[in-house]
Amino acid sequence: MKVYTTAPLEDPREARRVFPRLEEIGYDGAFSFEAKHDPFLPLVLAAEHTRELRLGTAIAIAFARNPMNLANLAYGLQAISEGRFVLGLGSQVRPHVEHRFGMPWSKPAARMREIVRAIRAIFACWEGEGELDFRGEFYRHTLMIPAFDPGPNPFGPPPIFTAGFGPRMTEVAGDSADGFFAHPFNTRRSLLENTLPAIERGLARVGRPRDGFEIVCATLVVTADDEAELERVKTAARKQLAFYGSTPAYRPTLDCHGWGELHEELNRLSKQGRWDEMADRVDDEVLETIAVVGPRAEIAGRLRARLDGIADGVSLTHNRAPDPSHWADVVAALRSG
Repeated sequence: MKVYTTAPLEDPREARRVFPRLEEIGYDGAFSFEAKHDPFLPLVLAAEHTRELRLGTAIAIAFARNPMNLANLAYGLQAISEGRFVLGLGSQVRPHVEHRFGMPWSKPAARMREIVRAIRAIFACWEGEGELDFRGEFYRHTLMIPAFDPGPNPFGPPPIFTAGFGPRMTEVAGDSADGFFAHPFNTRRSLLENTLPAIERGLARVGRPRDGFEIVCATLVVTADDEAELERVKTAARKQLAFYGSTPAYRPTLDCHGWGELHEELNRLSKQGRWDEMADRVDDEVLETIAVVGPRAEIAGRLRARLDGIADGVSLTHNRAPDPSHWADVVAALRSG
């Protein structure tokens, strides 16, 4: 199983230090995340200071940009990293797209599918496979002159992954992308009952085999070196899961286990601003079903049991505790299994 993580960067300049350390520990790849900073810029530094680490955005907000912009960024990072880049795209939610980025929102699954296909059309043009003539419902790209054509990438076009949770957005990965980033608010059961069937429907729609399509599951890991620290990390994880569980879009995971009433309660408390109380509603059963919880020495085995037969890779999600650079033993155990 490939082992990934999202680099914890409060300051993008830290990419010079963090990514080489993750490569030294033995991670197969490390991703940037779009929050307080642009997700592409730190990867330029990461590419210059690593040699083998796979690099990617997990995720960049697709609807905040356009296909030409994304194609240029991805093509450049593929060259700078010498073929190690993955363009990971996600949709974000409507209020952020419209009111934070000032961009249009409509038909998110169809729009994501079209963005991926438009980027591929641009890549094909640059690779010399034909004229640029993409005409879609949301995007139109019909002009490319030599002054703006970078020509074939020496390392080939980068793969494109999409992220999602609901069935329609998950199907987009199967019919259009090279891989899928699964959300951490999943259980083994929800991945088997909700995620994999949606991916299979997408693959079947375009006649693609499962071989060659990569699934990376972000998985919340809760562990520590002593009991007091473990309780602190559990509390942080409960807060994170309560936030996810209060959101209607994530209810299907809870419904898989007959916990729909928990969503309703968390949603009600969130509307009242009672955030501290919400974490108390996430009991040990819920925590240990969604997150992988246990002593450090047992985490690798529990991750394998969670994702066996489902994922090609795991992205260790740490809830900011501990720093992923501290987990060399877990990474080594996963890679050796």
